[in-house]
Amino acid sequence: MASNWNVAAERNSALHYLYRLCDALLIAAAGIGMGAIYFPGGIREAAPVNGFLTMLCALGALIVFPAFGLYGSWRGRSQAVLALRACAAWATVFLTGLMGAFLIHQIAAVSRVWSMGWFISSTLLLLLSRAIMFRMLANVREQGINAKRVVIFGYGPLGREMYLRVQQIRAAGYRVVGIYDEHSDAIPAGVERLRTMEEINTMVRCQGVREIWLTLPMAACRDLSHVVRQFRNEMVDIRWVPDVASVELLGHRFSDFMGLPVIDLNSPPVSGVTGLVKASFDRTFALAVIIGLSPVLLLIAAMVKLSSAGPVLFRQQRLGIDGHPFNVYKFRTMRMHHDHRVTQATRNDPRVTRVGAFLRRTSLDELPQFFNVLRGEMSVVGPRPHAMEHNEIYRELIDRYMLRHRVKPGITGWAQINGLRGQTDTIEKMRRRIEFDIYYIQHWSFQLDLRIIVRTAFHGWTGAAAY
Repeated sequence: MASNWNVAAERNSALHYLYRLCDALLIAAAGIGMGAIYFPGGIREAAPVNGFLTMLCALGALIVFPAFGLYGSWRGRSQAVLALRACAAWATVFLTGLMGAFLIHQIAAVSRVWSMGWFISSTLLLLLSRAIMFRMLANVREQGINAKRVVIFGYGPLGREMYLRVQQIRAAGYRVVGIYDEHSDAIPAGVERLRTMEEINTMVRCQGVREIWLTLPMAACRDLSHVVRQFRNEMVDIRWVPDVASVELLGHRFSDFMGLPVIDLNSPPVSGVTGLVKASFDRTFALAVIIGLSPVLLLIAAMVKLSSAGPVLFRQQRLGIDGHPFNVYKFRTMRMHHDHRVTQATRNDPRVTRVGAFLRRTSLDELPQFFNVLRGEMSVVGPRPHAMEHNEIYRELIDRYMLRHRVKPGITGWAQINGLRGQTDTIEKMRRRIEFDIYYIQHWSFQLDLRIIVRTAFHGWTGAAAY
């Protein structure tokens, strides 16, 4: 068994160095190739610094690329993340090379056209080589070749999900050969059931098991240290798959906190860098709308002013991100009255003016909220803000109601484009709206925001529930 491990380790080490060398050669070939295209006599006839930069970056890739984790095992992991790492690694090497040219006072001799062509072509070659390699490995692994043998420790809902994913994603190259569970009798056919730690030890040593996946429920986490200690002397990788789905509220994220690894169980996806991207888009989009629709805004303001006595804008307090209150802006659609209670508008509501009825029916009364977006209080897309009194009522009646306040409220949202807008006169209507709000937060992406904006622009401003 030990000799097999030594052979595998030597083979992996040789492939590792070969892969690094191929990346360096691709970078050098791209630089020379671009030189042949751009310089009349090729890169040899160009300023010496261009050839020097090519060789420097090729050698730099041999040193820097491993630090970005480009050559470790990527079985079952995101290829998009690997592509981003490859781009980041190459950008680091390229910029370092330019810095070197600057330090030796040769940066002025570096051709801008050639260097940018070289950078882009190298990026494409690095990504293309990985795509080809992944496709080849996937074809091999789908035939059962080069598959890692795995034991699943615990066959509850999480263990069954892991087994199902192994069966569905054959290209990842895993094969479940054993499952340890003291209670379940529903072990899949062709997989050996393991009842004791000794049986797992025997399988690890005699059948070439490479990984053990711990899929215990959160209540059994106290057994983890015992399991890990049991296999401390075995040449096997141990993966803990935490059962975060049983306790997470919005999403989970692994991070470093005060030097220790932690799992954030209630972390919205719209945070960190993605939050900055969304906020930047929101403000840019809001400014463009305000400028582009300024004649329409002025016309509506004049119509509201002439329709009845009172201010043009209606302000009412709402809860923003993390429960911080703010004043939401709307065009006033009702006559001034002294009822301070929050009563939702109904069909043919006598308080609504004729101009207001048109604005509410077309949702044009919401346009001033782009100023809220510009102030950073709202987002273009997000859960619609509810009246403060409604928050106090429904937070006790609907599970996870307040989680919608972990992100900025929006002018439009996933619930609204799916027909859940207008009056919420029953708890069931509000519950359905909250379900869609939570779904949006958990599955947020920039593409989803764009999809909601497009659907709102073409279909979302009017509807039977808008009055």
